[in-house]
Amino acid sequence: MRSTPVPGHTPLRRYALWTPRSSDDQPEIHDLNDFFRLSAILNMQLSAKSVGKPNIISVIYGQREISPQDSQLLQSVLEYLGTAYGESRRKLGSLALLHPLRAASLLAKASDEPSTLDLLTELLHDKLEDLTPDELGKQRWKESEDQFQALLKTIDPLDEWYLMERLEWLTRQPDDTYFGYIGRLLDHAEQTPSLVAVKLADRLDNTLDMRIDLRDPIEGVDFFATMFQVGFVNSYSGYVPVGPHPQPSPLNGAQRLYQLFKNAVLLSLIRQRGLDQSTEGILTLFNGLTLASMKEAQRTVLHIFGYHLTEVSKQRDLLMTAMTYAQSGGMDRVTRPREGQPLDGLFVSCFDDSDREIRDHRLDALYEDKELMVLASLAFIVIFLSFLDEPTFSIADMTEAGILPRE
Repeated sequence: MRSTPVPGHTPLRRYALWTPRSSDDQPEIHDLNDFFRLSAILNMQLSAKSVGKPNIISVIYGQREISPQDSQLLQSVLEYLGTAYGESRRKLGSLALLHPLRAASLLAKASDEPSTLDLLTELLHDKLEDLTPDELGKQRWKESEDQFQALLKTIDPLDEWYLMERLEWLTRQPDDTYFGYIGRLLDHAEQTPSLVAVKLADRLDNTLDMRIDLRDPIEGVDFFATMFQVGFVNSYSGYVPVGPHPQPSPLNGAQRLYQLFKNAVLLSLIRQRGLDQSTEGILTLFNGLTLASMKEAQRTVLHIFGYHLTEVSKQRDLLMTAMTYAQSGGMDRVTRPREGQPLDGLFVSCFDDSDREIRDHRLDALYEDKELMVLASLAFIVIFLSFLDEPTFSIADMTEAGILPRE
């Protein structure tokens, strides 16, 4: 099959991104507070009596100049998405339309010069999977599909062909495992690396969109300093969160950890192909997703230490268990369950099952086990730090055929 040409790329320098950055050479696309602001701005435009489509395009492009032709095309896409999504909501209650808009904005922010084809792909990446007659109902689907076909006629035929090809590649089929789906996508990304950027921006938005807080719960908190105090300072009285326990969310902590597992799968499979440094934009998104995932795991640890397992001696025991396991190399590979070691078999026992009902049952059990939740979160922090610190790191035995635990 034909694919878009792959342009030449200059060598990419390695950089550490897990500490705060003050320079402007790489955007901090992982920041949760920035994500909340982006959501609020886009939601304001969508909620206005007269939706400011040019304003939405400006938000996505980040004030870059755009040609009148591309602006009109993107406005037509926004019109289509508005009809197709309507008032549909995501799991936490926000407008479903916000997801493709934010993902496109993240993609553009990570790119020096985002191509219109890449932004179209990002905006429409869920079309073939979610915007179907079964999901929308026949009448709304027909109305939106008529709009979509009309806008396709305004696109150059070759670009239209490339766009539809990419949307097919990004669509997960009903019988796909997540591993197989990502593997097939990366097969095509060998020639069309922008697919990696589109998928990373999609996962980054999904990761940041797991919370509806007014601000980042760990804003102003030095996680690593807090863990040092837990581990070494005998007089430390424990982490005290700001405010009472949050109200229950439709997405609990165990379900968030499952999303981090999916991120670990995606990052591992991309890294194994050497596609994480295909372009500067892909590298920025790869590291942004890694950082966002690590921060989410930190939030889980601090939440449990602040509200549930508040005894510092118990917290210290959990840190020591995780540290010993990490030093043994257990977090660098997939393992089988083993009596006496709670982290052995974590992926197999808690996250990896193609049967959604079984997986949900396992996640419910994980949610009730706060000690294992902490250990799992610490394991993810170590894994994501390893992605940032070691340019060849991936989780051993995690393959496109699934996870293959060692004996």
